[in-house]
Amino acid sequence: MAMTLGLVGVDADGLLFLLFVGIAVLVADRFHTALRTRHPARHRPLR
Repeated sequence: MAMTLGLVGVDADGLLFLLFVGIAVLVADRFHTALRTRHPARHRPLR
């Protein structure tokens, strides 16, 4: 992932584009982590 962002950064005209890409990746990662941690809680057996 870091190599991809680096290659995009080389082709980008400014660092602002890279900042937006970084924010988008961070938001997507947080969303994915929230879904992943919430999902197993539904399948726990009730005691």
